[in-house]
Amino acid sequence: MKSDFTLAFNEIVETRALPREVVLEALSQALVSAYRRDTNISSNQHVEAIIDPTGGSQILLEKEVTETVENEQTEVALEVARQHHPDAQLGDTVMVPVETTRTFGRIAAQTAKQVILQRIREAERESLYDEFVEREGDLVTGTVQSVTSGAITLSLGRAEAIMPRTQQIPGERYRPHDKVRAYVAEVKKNSRGPQIVVSRAHKNMLRRLLEYEVPEIYNGQVEIKNIAREAGHRSKVAVAALQEGVDPVGACVGMRGIRIQNIVKELSDEKIDVIEWNADPAIFIAKALSPARVSDMLLEEDLDTGRTATVIVPDDQLSLAIGREGQNARLAAKLTGWRIDIKSVSESATEAFEVLDEPPLAALQEEMPDVIAEVYRIMEKKAASRPVQPEEFRTLTDFVKVAERRLLEVREEARSERRTVMDRVRNLVPDRAFTMEIEELELDDDINRALSRIENVGELMVRLLSEEDVLERMLKQGGAGDDAMDAIRYALDDLVIAQRAAAKAAEEAEAAETALAEEAEAAVEEAELAEPAAAEAVEEAAEAGPEPELEAEPEPVAAADELVVSEDEPVPPAFVEPEPEAEAPAGVDETPHDKPARKPRFTEPEEDLFEDGDLDDSTKRRKSKRKRRQLVFDEERGEVVAKRRRKGSRQRGEWDDFIE
Repeated sequence: MKSDFTLAFNEIVETRALPREVVLEALSQALVSAYRRDTNISSNQHVEAIIDPTGGSQILLEKEVTETVENEQTEVALEVARQHHPDAQLGDTVMVPVETTRTFGRIAAQTAKQVILQRIREAERESLYDEFVEREGDLVTGTVQSVTSGAITLSLGRAEAIMPRTQQIPGERYRPHDKVRAYVAEVKKNSRGPQIVVSRAHKNMLRRLLEYEVPEIYNGQVEIKNIAREAGHRSKVAVAALQEGVDPVGACVGMRGIRIQNIVKELSDEKIDVIEWNADPAIFIAKALSPARVSDMLLEEDLDTGRTATVIVPDDQLSLAIGREGQNARLAAKLTGWRIDIKSVSESATEAFEVLDEPPLAALQEEMPDVIAEVYRIMEKKAASRPVQPEEFRTLTDFVKVAERRLLEVREEARSERRTVMDRVRNLVPDRAFTMEIEELELDDDINRALSRIENVGELMVRLLSEEDVLERMLKQGGAGDDAMDAIRYALDDLVIAQRAAAKAAEEAEAAETALAEEAEAAVEEAELAEPAAAEAVEEAAEAGPEPELEAEPEPVAAADELVVSEDEPVPPAFVEPEPEAEAPAGVDETPHDKPARKPRFTEPEEDLFEDGDLDDSTKRRKSKRKRRQLVFDEERGEVVAKRRRKGSRQRGEWDDFIE
C-alpha cells in the first residue's frame, strides 16, 4: 500500500506537470529551511536533506571532527565520524546525519510550506515558459475568459494569453467561453509567469492555416513566397511549385474550392487571392493586380522613388485594378515589393498629347501621322461622351505604348547621366561607409524616416557630394526639419574624422611593427656575419700567441710660446719658464760634473679651493677638461709630456698621448 507521502507526491507531479526531480528538490529545500528555523543554526553551516520517494527523509549537518565534543551542533567525535566516513581524520569537516527526536514547530512547518509552494510555483512558471516559447509562431486554441475594450484574455489550459485590440480581426465579436484559434506572436518572461501574446490579424496566421489545410505546402511541394494581408478584408498569397507537374494555385484552392473555403470561414469570410509567383516582375505584377486586366506595363528603377511599375489598364478596368479605397493596388504593391502607378489608356493618351509638340514625342508626327490623326479623332469622340468601339481602344492602346516607351527612354538617359556622376563620386567614399546603417549616425527620427530610401551611409555620402539639391528636396518631402542638412553634414564630418584618426593610428602601428621587424632582421644578419669573423680572429690569436705589451711613447710638450691658451684659462705651473738665475761671479768655473743637471720645475695643479656649486659653467668645463689629462715627466727624454684618458670606445691602453 502506498503511503500518504507517495500519494501526495504523485498528485503534485501530475497536476502541476512537473518532473519528479523538481518536486523532490523543492521538498528537500523546505526541510532544510524548517530545520534551520527550528534549531537556529548558523547560516554559514551547510545543511542537506535527502528524501526517499517512499517517504523517508534524512538531514545531514556539516561538523568538524574533534577528540572531545564540546558543541554537538558543530563538532562530532572521531569514532562517530568514521562510521559514516571511514577516511575521516581529526580536523576534517564531514557531513553527518542528524537524529531528530521531535517534530518541527508551527513556525518551522509554516516556513517549510511556504518554501514548497514558492519553489513549485517557480518551477511551474519555468515549465510553462519552456512549453510556450517552443510554440511561438504556431497556432493555439483557447477559450475566451474575459473581454475588455483593450484586449481579450484567452485561457490556454494552464496558462493565459492576451490578444490586444490591434491583433484582432476588425468586425469580429468575442463572447466569454467562445473557442478561438489564434497565432502565438510573442512569449515573454514575467515575474508572474510567461506573458503570451496571440494574434488573429498577423499574416503568419494565414500561412499556418494554409500549411494545415494544404498537404502540398506542408510536404514542401508548394512554397509560399509572400503574403500581403489586411485582416478582415482581403489577402493576397503568392505561391510557387517546387516540383514539376504540381499546380500551386489549384493545390491551395482545392477541389471545388473546399480548402480555401475552410480558411475563409476561419478568418470570418476574409477574401483570399492565391497568385502564382513568377520571376519576371512584369508578369508577377500583372497577376498580383488580378482580377483586373493589364494592357501594358513599364518597369523603371528611379534613384529617388525606387522601383516603380507604370501599369496601363483599359478604362473599364481602372476601378477594378485600384480596388475599394485603393486596397487591390496596395496589396499588390506589398506582395511584389514594387511601387505601382496605375493609369487608364485615355489618361495616358491625354498626357502624351499635351507634350506631343515637345521632344521626344515631336518625332512621332512625322513617323506616324495617320495614327496620330486617328487618335486625335478618338479623343474628341470620347470628350463628346460618344461611345468608343473596341477597335478604337486598341488604336489608343498602341499609341500609348509607343509614347510611354519614348518618354521612358528619355528618363533612362537622364538617370544614366546621374549614375555616371554618382559612380565617379562613389570611388571617393571609403568602402566601410557602404556597410554602415543610417542609424549609426544617430540622427533624429524625422531625418531617418526621410532617408528611408537610402540604403547605407556610403550612399548618403554619394548623394551629398553629387546631388545636394536633390537630397535637400528629399528631406523636405519626407518631413524633416530645416536643419536636417546641417545635422547630416556634422554627423558625416565626425564620422570621417574618426575614420581618419583610426586609419592614421593603424598606419603608425604598422610602421612601428615594420621598423621593429627590420631592426630585428638587421641584428640577426649582423650577428651571423660577426660569428665567422670572431672565430677567425680567435684562431689567429691562438696561433700567434700572446703579444708583448708595448708602452706608448709620450710626445713632447710644445713650448710655452707655442701653446694656445685661452685668456680665461690660467697657464699650468709646469708651463711657466723658470726665472733666470744670477750670473756666477768671475773666477768660478761651473761645470756639469760639479753640479748635477737641473730638472725643470714641475708642480702639480693645486686643488680647487671652491666647491662645484660656486663655479660658473665655463669654469666647470675647464675643470672637466683638466681632469681628463695628466702631465708627467719622461726621464728618458728629459721632458714633461701630457697624456689624456682614452674614451671607452677606443681599443688602446687606459692612457693615450695628449696631442695639441
